[in-house]
Amino acid sequence: MSETAVMVCGHGSRDEGAIREFERLAGALKTRLPAHDVETGYLEFARPVIRDGLDALKRRGARRIVAVPGMLFAAAHVKNDLPSEINSFAAANPQIEVRFGRELAIEPKLLRAAADRIAEAETAAGPAQPRDQSLLVVVGRGTNDPDANSNVAKVTRFLWEGMGFGWAEVCYSGVTFPLVGPGLEHAVKLGYRRIIVFPYFLFTGVLVKRIYRIADQLAARHPEIEFLHAQYLKDHPLVLDAFADRVSEILTGENKMNCGLCKYRAQVLGFEAEVGLPQESHHHHVEGIGTDGDKAKGHGHHHHHHGDHDHHHDHSHDHDHGHGHHHDHHHPPHPHADHPHGPGKRNLDNLE
Repeated sequence: MSETAVMVCGHGSRDEGAIREFERLAGALKTRLPAHDVETGYLEFARPVIRDGLDALKRRGARRIVAVPGMLFAAAHVKNDLPSEINSFAAANPQIEVRFGRELAIEPKLLRAAADRIAEAETAAGPAQPRDQSLLVVVGRGTNDPDANSNVAKVTRFLWEGMGFGWAEVCYSGVTFPLVGPGLEHAVKLGYRRIIVFPYFLFTGVLVKRIYRIADQLAARHPEIEFLHAQYLKDHPLVLDAFADRVSEILTGENKMNCGLCKYRAQVLGFEAEVGLPQESHHHHVEGIGTDGDKAKGHGHHHHHHGDHDHHHDHSHDHDHGHGHHHDHHHPPHPHADHPHGPGKRNLDNLE
C-alpha cells in the first residue's frame, strides 16, 4: 500500500444514522482510492476523534497524510478547528508530511447531485407538476460565518435557474436567519401549489430530521399545498467524485482556498471584530463524547479532558450535534442573533 494516506475529517453527531452514513461514504471512498490507506475522525460526539485517526494512520506506516474536510463549506470548523487539530499532529510528528485540503465548496458535481436528489423527489410524487409552478426551498446548516451562509444562497440560485423552478427560497437550520420555520411560513405565502424542501446537507442527523418535521407541520396547516421532501446528498456517486477530486488537488499542488470573503482575513460587513482571531479548536471538551459508533470499528479510544472548560450553552448554536444541552464552543456570537426570523427563543419554541 502507498505510504500516502487519506484522513477524512468529519464533524461528528450524536445521531447514529449520521455516523453510519459518514462511515459508508468513507468506505466507498476507499474503493475509489485503492492505492491509499483511508481513515476517518471526528471533531466531537463520535469516535475516533481526529487525533486518534491520524495516530492510526501513523501506526500503519503513513509517511504522508492528506486531510480532507468532510464538510460542504468553510466556516469555523474548516477555518479554525480542523487546521488546529491537523497542525497539532504535524508539529508532534515532523517526520510525517501532513497536508490539509479544502472543503467540498460550490462544485458542479455537487450541483448535479443536488439536482438529482430534487428530481428524485419530483418523480416519487407521481404526476408531474411543472417546475415553473413549483417553489424550491433549499435549507443550509447555518453558521456564524456569512461567507459560508452566502454559499447556500449561491447554490440555491444555481438550482433555481438551472432547473427552471418558478421561485426559490433559502433558509437555515440554525445560528443565522431565516430559520426553517419562518422561511417556510414565508414560502407558503407566495402562492405555489408545490413546495420542495431540500436540505443541502451531506448526511442525516438531528437537523435534517428537524427540517422534515417542520415541513410536515407546515403541510398539515396548509393542505392546499403539496410539500415534497428531497433527500440530502449522502453518498451520491458525484459526491464521491468530489471527495476524490479534493484528494487529487492536494497531491498535485492545486489546493485552492477562497479567502477573499473570509471574515478572519477581511472586514466583512457586520463581522469586522473577528479579523485576525487566533486559529484554534473549540472542541476539546467534547471530543469523542456521544455515539458508540467507534465500537463497530473496533476503536477503543479514551477521551481525556485537558483542564477546566467553561460549558457556556446556547441553543442557537446547535449544529448537527444532537445535543441534549447547548454550547457555543466559544465561537463569537452572530451579530444579529436576535433577528426576528433567527434562532431566538420565540422561533425555537414556535416550530423548532
